[in-house]
Amino acid sequence: MYIEERNLKRMTFLKGAIGTLCFVIVSTIAVGQKDWTKEADLIYQAGAYYGAVDAYKKAYSKEKKQSEKARILYRIGDSYRLIQDLEQAEVWYNKAEAAEYDDALLYVRLGDILRQQGKYDDAVERYKKAAASSNSEAKMLAEKGMLACEKAVKLQKQAARYVVNNEVQLNSKFYDYSLVYADKKLETVLFTSSRPGASGNEVDEIYGESFSDIYFSERDNKGKWSTPVPLGENINSAANEGAASLDDKYSQVYFTRCRFEKNKPYGCEIWTARSQGRDWADPERLDFGIDDTTVAGHPVALDDELILFASDMYGGQGGKDLWYIRYDKKAKIWGPAVNLGPTINTPGNEMFPYVRENGDLFFASDGHIGMGGLDIFKAKLKGEDVESMNWGEPENIGAPINSSSNDYAIVWEENKNRGFFSSDRPGGKGGDDIYSFSMPPLIFKLEGTVTDVDTKEPLGDVKVKLLGTDGSVGEVMTDPTGHYEFETRENEERYILEGTSYTIEVDAIMEPASNGHKYLSAKGQETTVGLEESTAFIKDFALLCADCEKDIEMPLVLYKLGKWDLMVTDQVNSKDSLEYLYSILEENPTIVIELAAHTDTRGTEKSNQILAQKRAETCVNYLIERGINPERMVPVGYGESRPLVSDEEIAALPTEEEREAAHQKNRRTVFRVLSFDFIPETEPEEGAN
Repeated sequence: MYIEERNLKRMTFLKGAIGTLCFVIVSTIAVGQKDWTKEADLIYQAGAYYGAVDAYKKAYSKEKKQSEKARILYRIGDSYRLIQDLEQAEVWYNKAEAAEYDDALLYVRLGDILRQQGKYDDAVERYKKAAASSNSEAKMLAEKGMLACEKAVKLQKQAARYVVNNEVQLNSKFYDYSLVYADKKLETVLFTSSRPGASGNEVDEIYGESFSDIYFSERDNKGKWSTPVPLGENINSAANEGAASLDDKYSQVYFTRCRFEKNKPYGCEIWTARSQGRDWADPERLDFGIDDTTVAGHPVALDDELILFASDMYGGQGGKDLWYIRYDKKAKIWGPAVNLGPTINTPGNEMFPYVRENGDLFFASDGHIGMGGLDIFKAKLKGEDVESMNWGEPENIGAPINSSSNDYAIVWEENKNRGFFSSDRPGGKGGDDIYSFSMPPLIFKLEGTVTDVDTKEPLGDVKVKLLGTDGSVGEVMTDPTGHYEFETRENEERYILEGTSYTIEVDAIMEPASNGHKYLSAKGQETTVGLEESTAFIKDFALLCADCEKDIEMPLVLYKLGKWDLMVTDQVNSKDSLEYLYSILEENPTIVIELAAHTDTRGTEKSNQILAQKRAETCVNYLIERGINPERMVPVGYGESRPLVSDEEIAALPTEEEREAAHQKNRRTVFRVLSFDFIPETEPEEGAN
């Protein structure tokens, strides 16, 4: 039987058997002398916590002994905790604390309740009291609780971008949970509910509600769910049914059933049925050697011969564990059951398994450190396929899917970043509710303005390309103001997507811009890799006019005095300056340039002419070494024939420093575009002669 912390509300399976046992106990007490406290204890021990609350409240009014009254207050708080009424549990635990109930586990339980409500600082205070006691069990649980609070705060700060919504069309004020997809188009779902209308007439003594049944609903093309309807009587019975799943063909359903028979306790079992049109054939129980009082449920069929499920059978790691069974074709039997082991399972409870199409295992646990109550964990597949049943260390999937409340029973839409899960978090419609989750796409925008570098004039009709590392290509033209824009948009080519690096190419070399001039192409880089927030990028380009019949300046290229060797020192690296021109030639593979060198007017005209020519040739030779085709460069030395500052202007300057700076302006290396129609050589195909 599930008692105390092992009874994790309705989700831990379905509990008709406990109600039967409670009936037997109460009937037995009725025949003897009335002992209110003993009666309440027996109801509590039977797991009928809903009834235990009233029984203990009656017992409290009759009890005379102060220590017993304090214990009763603790038990009322415990009963509320076990039916997941957290607020009332906190109220009554606080009363027990005020009555000086002498058990350090009270502080642990109160810490747990506060943690499940997200009151982490208050929870830590109670855990510290438990940790300071001499109770070794309380110490161990308190240390685990404090670690969980620390982890929860961290997970909250690192919350993912999922949007979580209550599926109000599916939920009721009762318990609604454990949704699964029921058709290939993912338009039909099955889920478990305790809403009125169950197949049986019995009332669950734990919660005072109807037994649960499996319901189905369909979604129309506008996303609206139909009114949930229970499956037929072949599936739903007078017992508790729930936690269903289907095979990959959606033709075989597996579900949990807790049979009910007066005066006889039962555990829970796995049943299966094959579809017959819109109905189901008579279900069959999977027999793999467990007794009537063992709980097994939450089945997931990984294929026709392999089922993963949860159970408290002997040989596990603690409470409920994840197990699997295989079908032996020769013997025509299921089993034996194999435990997934201590990597996945803990001394706590692991339930509601689900395996994604990539092999990742998801499950709910209160044994692994979480945010409070049950949390959903993910374990990555270690083998080549799920047949190996080998998964790595589980990790908490974090907020906002997990919370301080109970979160469990996750399912994913195939190959999509969305799905459903169940939770009893505050703000819901009922006891437990079904929630949808989805990861909204990150919205990225890349925009900028293209202008003339000298005149600052905006350039319209300039082609801007966006080349992604994912192979995507986008292309736009600048508008009359020189503006361009790329943005994340569905079903359009103008994508800029997450997790991608981009090269931006601005090209006006073959087709002139709106002002009639051609411009040298330019490139830029941006990336969305690693970004977790929507971002707007600004990338402006100032282009060099290629046909304006004027020299195009470069970074300063220096030479040794009277020499043509490129100056490379700790302070000056003329090779780096030439890399600027190298990049332009690489980005504009069809242009042919004149590379011109100029000297100042000092020295003879002839020597300056020779020096300038050799300097121009030195620059061209460097670029040839870097891989530029020599046919694309014409070295020309102009010597002192084209000074920017005349000798008269220099002589008129007041200081030597200013005069030397003017001479430096005349000593320059520049280039201009001669033509735009060079045909680059194509590399020969591999193996060609």
